[in-house]
This record gives sequence, C-alpha cells and structure tokens, in this order.
Amino acid sequence: MQENSAEKDRDAFEGGLGAAMKEEAEAFSVAGRPLVDGGITRGRRRMVLRRSATVTGSVAALALIGLGGSYVTGGIGTSQGGGNGAAVGARSSEKTGEATGSSPEQQVISTLEELLPEAKLSKQPSGGGTPAGVRKRSSQSSAGVVYDDGHGKAALSVSLGRQNPEEVAEGDLACPDKNFTPFETCSATTLTDGSRLVLFKGWEYPDRREETRWWYADLLTPEGYRISVHEWNAPAEKGAGVSRPAPPLSLDRMKGLAQAEEWRPLLASLPEPEASAPRPPAPEGLSGDAILSRLTELLPEGLTVKESGKQEAEYAYVVVDDGQGKSFVQINVQPGMSDVAATLFGSDAEVLDDGTKVVTHQGPGEKGGAGVKMKEVDTIRPDGLRVVISAFNAANQNEAASREEPALTLDQLKKIATSEVWVG
Repeated sequence: MQENSAEKDRDAFEGGLGAAMKEEAEAFSVAGRPLVDGGITRGRRRMVLRRSATVTGSVAALALIGLGGSYVTGGIGTSQGGGNGAAVGARSSEKTGEATGSSPEQQVISTLEELLPEAKLSKQPSGGGTPAGVRKRSSQSSAGVVYDDGHGKAALSVSLGRQNPEEVAEGDLACPDKNFTPFETCSATTLTDGSRLVLFKGWEYPDRREETRWWYADLLTPEGYRISVHEWNAPAEKGAGVSRPAPPLSLDRMKGLAQAEEWRPLLASLPEPEASAPRPPAPEGLSGDAILSRLTELLPEGLTVKESGKQEAEYAYVVVDDGQGKSFVQINVQPGMSDVAATLFGSDAEVLDDGTKVVTHQGPGEKGGAGVKMKEVDTIRPDGLRVVISAFNAANQNEAASREEPALTLDQLKKIATSEVWVG
C-alpha cells in the first residue's frame, strides 16, 4: 500500500490544477462552459485520470469567470414573452438612448431589461459569484446580474461572442459525460437554420454537496455568433444559499432568450474572432477507442457492460453489472511515465518477473455519496508505460454506493492492468 505516495500525488495534482485553472481563465472565452471533453493533452498526462475527472466540473466553470461585476438596479420591461424577440415589448426610445455609447456590459444589461419578464436586476451579494478582474477577449461581451421575480433571487448571466464555427473544439456544444458531470436533462441539436444549440439542466456541484442548480442555453449560429445564457437557483453561482427550488426561466424561455434578435446588433459590433492558434499534436499512446475495446475484452465473465465512455486518448471507462448492482470501472494507459516510478512505486511495491512494479489501493471513494468504496491497481513497466485501473461500488463517481463492493477484485484488476494488450 502506497498511501503516502498517493497523497503526494494528489497534492501535486491539486496544486497544478489551481495554476491550470488560473491560466485557463485568462485564455478562454466565456461563451461556453462545456469545454472539457478532448481537453486532456500531453501536459496533463502525468495526472491519474481518476483524480483529473474532478476537473470536468471545475474547468467547465472557468467559462463564466468574470461575469460578476456588471449589474443594474431597478425595474424592467413588462413583457412576458420570456426571450422571444418578436413577442417582447420594446423599451422607450429614451431608454434605448441611454444605452448609446455605454459599455458593452451595460448594453447587454439594457437588452436583458427588454427581453426578461417583469423583475428586478440587482448587484450580486458581496463574496458571491465568480471573481472579477479576469482578462476578457475583445471578441466577446458579457454581464451577470441577480434576477428577482419575487419568488427568490437567482444569478443570471449572458455572454455574447464571435468564433469560427469550423473551429469548435470536440466536446464543445455537446452534452457532458453524465458519469463525470451529472445532469437532469441535456440536449444538443442542430436547428433548421444550421445553428447548434445545447440545453442543459444540472447542478453547480457534481457531487451535489449543495443543491445549487445550474441551467443553461448555449447557441452558436452559422455566422459564428455565440450566445450563452446561464442561471442558478441562488443569488450567486457559488458561495450563496439556495433561494428557490429551481432557476426562474424554463429551458424553452432560455432558448428564446438566446435566439432573440435583439442580440444581433451587439454581436455584429464585436470584432471578428482572431485566428486560432495551431492545435497541439494529438496525445501519444493508445486512443480512447482502442483502450475501451481492449478493456471490454479483458473484463471477467459474468459482467454486462451497461455504459461506456472514453477520452480522445489514454482513458476509458465502463459501467458493469453482475446482477448485484452497477459498478464504475475506469482505466488510464500512459506511456513515458518513467519519471514517476521512484515517487509512486517505493521499495514495498511488488515487482513482477518482467520488471513491472505494482501497487494497490483500496478504501473510501474520494467523492460521491455515502458508502462509496474504491479498489485500484497502479502499475508501471520498465519502459515507463503506466496502467492504472480503478473500480467503484457505484454506477458513477458522483453517486452513492449501489452495491456492497466493486464488481472486480484486486486480483482481477491486477490481471487487466498487467495484460500484454497495453504494450504497443
């Protein structure tokens, strides 16, 4: 058992995550939040993906950093159209004139006043929401407010941006993997005009430690206009208690708000997007498809695969059932990891005849609900090929236990991790 080494590994990961989050916050547009799928690159290869899976919610949250500083107080329009630009009543010409020459954030807020049902917009509470002062790109504009319709205050944000529809990253404008980011409902569709739309209902915290609900509509038009509307059932995205059972606007109304024609002048006034930097080369090693296929073939008899998923490379998972309940199993296959051997595989590691070092861990799951247990086998070969496989007694990492023990024993996990199918 290498518990101290595992703790050091976690500490190193968490420290690196903080720096990575700061860097990502300064580089990415706030236009869309689901930016994680396909984001595992060579620089993060050293992180065991059972731990880096927690990044799914955290990195996604970066997309809204910087929205908390803009607000307006007072009443808004009396229209009940809820986001359909043709249905809402126009504000007076005097009000329109007030927005002339105002900042992009104030223009977004003025448009919100026209499009939202009767309510009040106000300043976010001190200490709530996301930090201000994050650098924004010139090709996007955003605003965040607290929306109050008399039934409980709710954080609401709108982000407008421009991007090349042909350069949308894999996993963007798509529903997240439910095993990492649980949600109530999610749909990703292409509309009749060619726009791509994601409608999402979920929670701010994947492990549901707080009942803050997070809903959004994310739209990308064929001409590259990106409109992203997010709302919560609390006065702030984080750090504020739940104030109502659900966010105020239905997904249909959020969709209408994202599609409103009133955003077009603001979008058209934004600079055209800058050319994207060249994409980094694809990660080395086995593809996610290959890992998933080989993992499935190596599973013991009696297990039925209920769900499965993968990253672009190096990682895959399955949800299996043997009649006793579902069990989540994930595997990470990483080449070129010789530099971690001394740190994670100490003198008490088991050494096989071919020089492969093996350590095992078992105990409570690092997240999820009550009763979650984890079993893990971590191996490294003399050439630096590291294979880590974990099994949980739950259907995914964010739910409570669904069975007494994981579906695979440590011996079965070891057999999979040390299989020759991962070589080459």
